Amino acid sequence: MLATLSPARRRFVVVLVALVVTVIVVVTVWAARRATTSAVQPVPQDRPGPVLLVPGYGGSVLSLAPLVSALRAEGRDATIVTLAGDGTGDLRVQAQRLGQAAQAAMDRTGAMSVDVIGYSAGGVVARLWVRDYGGDEAARRVLTLGSPHHGTTVAALAAQVVPGLCTGACEQLAPDSDLLRALNAGDETPEGPRFVSIWTTADELVTPAGSASLEGAINITVQGICPDSQVAHRGLPSDPVVLGSVLLALGRTLPVAPTAEDCGRLSS
Repeated sequence: MLATLSPARRRFVVVLVALVVTVIVVVTVWAARRATTSAVQPVPQDRPGPVLLVPGYGGSVLSLAPLVSALRAEGRDATIVTLAGDGTGDLRVQAQRLGQAAQAAMDRTGAMSVDVIGYSAGGVVARLWVRDYGGDEAARRVLTLGSPHHGTTVAALAAQVVPGLCTGACEQLAPDSDLLRALNAGDETPEGPRFVSIWTTADELVTPAGSASLEGAINITVQGICPDSQVAHRGLPSDPVVLGSVLLALGRTLPVAPTAEDCGRLSS
């Protein structure tokens, strides 16, 4: 085809092709460098920092007191995050509040990272922080306790019965809400922290209970350790098996799921 063109046109076509090839090479190199430089830099797993505990819907801190006591008895720096308002508002706002608390904890202690325990809706808040607000490079471990990662029918029922009252976090915790659909799209446990989800098959508020299962996380059911356990949602933060499992998961070594052989040791 080039042979049919005049010398001037051939030179023009050759120069144009060369420019296109150059642009493609430059763009490819730029994209590769951008992907490399934007990769998450996980924090060291063998250097535990302060622990932040995120309350559930409503923001009550009283239920988390047993966890705080157990952590401090092990020498850990443990603080309950005060949620915005009454803890029933937009979960994305709560995630930003968690980010502020994490930065304050690291500034106060000089630590490189934090461990986060999210109880109930607090686990969804922790995941939002990791995905959208910089938690992927600040969290070492993220533990969730009875968290409705895929929604709860209790919230869906509330939205039907009292739609004017089920707003904010209540609406967002209904199965297939816009927030949960986006949060669970793709990787449920993005690169950065190690994720552990602890839950009970006897949960009466997170329904179905399997909503607490998190793809890519170490999933631990209380009944998988102690088959006869009947601990319900509200009992999770004070249950001896849960407390023991949390302490194990937050150690210096990488977390592993306890088994039925650990029931006696953890429940004593």
